[in-house]
Amino acid sequence: MKNTSYRLFLITCLALISMAALSPVQAQTSRTRADLEREKAEIQAKLKEFDAILRQTTANKKETIGSLNAVTRQYQTQSRLVSTLDREVKVLDSEIQKNEDDINRLENDLKELKAEYARMIYNSSKLNRNLSIVAFVFSSNNFNQLYMRLKYLKQYTDSRKQQAAQIQALSLELAKEKEQLEIRKQDKEKILAEAQRERQKLEAMRREQQGIVNTLTKKEKSIRSQITATKKQQQQLESMIRKAIEEEIRLAEAAAKKENSTATKAAGSSLPMTPEVAALSSSFAGNRGRLPWPVETGFISQTYGDHPHPTLRGITVPSDGINIRTQPNSNVRTVFDGTVAKVASMPGYGETVLIKHGEYYTLYTKLQSTSVKVGQVVKAKDVIGRVATNSDGEAEIHFQTWKGLQKMDPASWISSR
Repeated sequence: MKNTSYRLFLITCLALISMAALSPVQAQTSRTRADLEREKAEIQAKLKEFDAILRQTTANKKETIGSLNAVTRQYQTQSRLVSTLDREVKVLDSEIQKNEDDINRLENDLKELKAEYARMIYNSSKLNRNLSIVAFVFSSNNFNQLYMRLKYLKQYTDSRKQQAAQIQALSLELAKEKEQLEIRKQDKEKILAEAQRERQKLEAMRREQQGIVNTLTKKEKSIRSQITATKKQQQQLESMIRKAIEEEIRLAEAAAKKENSTATKAAGSSLPMTPEVAALSSSFAGNRGRLPWPVETGFISQTYGDHPHPTLRGITVPSDGINIRTQPNSNVRTVFDGTVAKVASMPGYGETVLIKHGEYYTLYTKLQSTSVKVGQVVKAKDVIGRVATNSDGEAEIHFQTWKGLQKMDPASWISSR
């Protein structure tokens, strides 16, 4: 009897230890799958935004560098979606394998428990074959033996109840695991079907992208002329920005020389600043990676820095900021509190606004109109103008960030989408 109870105890403990050891893995897997579901939802939201924006130019869509950039970004995002779905399938495969392992383990544990229970019933029947329980108790030679026999019978009864409860608990756990296995198999089938559909969309995007490349490759002469003109316009824009910032620095240095001025120039700073201006500058720097976008909806169609031309070999296209493709007539907003330092109209860029945030500056260009003036104080998300739509039907804002006379990557300052 004692051996049977001890073996039962060991089986139960081993089952519980095994389940406890696996639970962190299961939790980690669940978190991973939840993360993938969240990532998938975010990518799908981006793709819907792509579709909504690109649909605006369907009627007069042309094979341009702008359209190629947009389709390329869409293709990259679609590739991420397919990759996420593939990873989700792998996670489900891992979960299914774990379910099957758990089911095998539980079936073995249940088989062992039932065998132990059967042996206990058999031993009980042998014990009571020639002697009733009442006779067994009252045939005791003394009170102590009577007490011990009663205690033994109680332990025996409790042990049988415990075994029965453990068998029932394991049976329920086994049924639950089998149910989870079936659910995950169904989920896997759904994800596989979804991945197949998204791959077909990806292939359609690849063909569209290649078609634009093929068309643009035949227009090398005109594209080279456009590149030359664009570089000249970029130089004019940069010259305007530098002159405006240099003027701001000159004015700040002149003010700092006045009597009773509280302005000081900290190490690494581009200009002397009053405590209020220094606080604004520090606040802007502290919000790096969290600034709102200059438009409510859109996607980055061209990133910061030098890029190889998408169709012409050996040609590099520079970019001092980022281009954000958005809906036509969208409002353009300032990304942080500041003061308007410059409003101008630039060749190839249209209306342009430069805003000062302490020693930092943000530039908004490719606007069709502006609603601010030089010296005006603005708050984050204040509307400063409207985005222009070019002759190809593309609504795109060009956005730059500067620290003094140093250009920076704007994508590292605005929040991720």
